[in-house]
Amino acid sequence: MFDIGLQELIVIFTVAILVFGPKRLPELAKTLGKGLGELKRAFQDVKEQVETEFEETNKKLDNDTEGNKVYTADQKTNNNQPANNKPV
Repeated sequence: MFDIGLQELIVIFTVAILVFGPKRLPELAKTLGKGLGELKRAFQDVKEQVETEFEETNKKLDNDTEGNKVYTADQKTNNNQPANNKPV
């Protein structure tokens, strides 16, 4: 995901210890982890809701198009057979 090597991680960790101190760093990491977890769950919920709405819309469109068969002039006189759902 991120192109960060071991050296970069060591530098980031060292700066974090200097800025926040060794006592506060575990608390900060825990809070950051919880926040990222909540954000991930929120994105998953939105994704599921969009997919559900998309599927419902597709079902409605499929149901609407099934009832609207298109006939050609020749087929209207010949037993009213549908014309492969192609518009005239």
